[in-house]
Amino acid sequence: MAEITLPQLGETVTEGTITKWFKKVGDTVALDEPLFEVSTDKVDTEVPSPISGVLTEIRVAEGDTVPVGTVIAVVGDAGAAPVPAAPAASTPSVAPSTLASSNVSAPPPAPVASTPAAAPSTLTSSNVSESTPASATGSSGTSTVLSPVVRKLIAENNLNAASITGTGPGGRITRDDVLAAISRGGATTAAPAPAAVASAPAASAPQRAAAPKVVAGARDEVVALSKIRQATGAHMVASKAISPHVLSVVEVDYANVDVTRLRVKEEFKAQEGFSLTYLPFIARAVVDALADFPHMNSSLGDNELIVHRYVDLGIAVDLDYQGLLVPVVRDAEGKRLRALSREINDLATRTRSRHLSPDEISGGTFTISNNGSAGSVLTMPVINQPQVAILSTDAISKKPVVIEVPGFSESIAIHPVGNLAMAWDHRAFDGAYAAGFLSRVKLILETRDWSSEV
Repeated sequence: MAEITLPQLGETVTEGTITKWFKKVGDTVALDEPLFEVSTDKVDTEVPSPISGVLTEIRVAEGDTVPVGTVIAVVGDAGAAPVPAAPAASTPSVAPSTLASSNVSAPPPAPVASTPAAAPSTLTSSNVSESTPASATGSSGTSTVLSPVVRKLIAENNLNAASITGTGPGGRITRDDVLAAISRGGATTAAPAPAAVASAPAASAPQRAAAPKVVAGARDEVVALSKIRQATGAHMVASKAISPHVLSVVEVDYANVDVTRLRVKEEFKAQEGFSLTYLPFIARAVVDALADFPHMNSSLGDNELIVHRYVDLGIAVDLDYQGLLVPVVRDAEGKRLRALSREINDLATRTRSRHLSPDEISGGTFTISNNGSAGSVLTMPVINQPQVAILSTDAISKKPVVIEVPGFSESIAIHPVGNLAMAWDHRAFDGAYAAGFLSRVKLILETRDWSSEV
């Protein structure tokens, strides 16, 4: 017999929700065969069986949230007597309850993933006994059992737990319930009554406007929002509320890039097994420009700018129109074009096949969203909190451009041209700084000798 425990799915993950069992009690399980699916505050992932045998016992039912290290199943030798699967618990297990903030003070909601995923606050275990579940008291005065992730989402979005209907075991409020409430506009906690003043009453605290209620009609189709879609929506709403977004755009002539890219593309594909696109050139130019404009690679603290002296470059990846995840190229400042190409391709491939670990989609310092691959001409992306800028690479197409000809004045030629559009946080810097960064990226792309990079 071997006990299967909930694995550590990232260094900051302390609990997970079992969303699906791929096997039932009595089924044979092969080594590395998907055994169950788990949802954390960062990512949903399939977990393979660490051993082969027969699944003899399931101790944690689908929908239950348990701490990392909890025994969730037992796998035995062939012929072992099975134990009935665990029923949905009326009072769920609760992970340790203390939330410690991350080194960034901006309060983004816990991800999923992507989104574009934001850097979440770090979860740590507390000294509170697990036999005393964490709870929150709503305006109705009732006590609701909440997991740390759910409690964090409720607090950061100023929601009233009593107004959220729980769909988990025993009526427990799940992360999906909170995300659904956020996407509907949420129900804010009641503002305290203003103190009485003889001359004039104090103004009430501003309330979040509720979204109009929409009911599906006979001619409508109802499509349930996926976890990634709900989490992405919550992150985008939070980001727009946190950061004053500004858009800056430059037009880039990629003829200089094509001098190298077109010359080596066949050889590159034969060697690496994938095509050499414009994205690695842009990523390389961005990394170098960040060295000259370091405030672009930062996060906002309490009346301070936390400048990161390393570049963890996030690359937004589309999941076949079902959502976005943002895997991170670690220490990108030390990687040349070919190394960046390999890592971007590897991360994108594993993102689409859902083979990323939670740590691979957290902690970015600057993000690139490659919307041009879908044909967009100009996109204003939403900042991936707690970062201060995000760059959209839009479609590159052939256009007539004015060029300088040696010995002559000017001429017209057909070159590949595309926009780089950047949304940035006006609290961190001003327009001149953002424009200077984009101009540096443009200059690198248009003038560097790229042949030495490949």
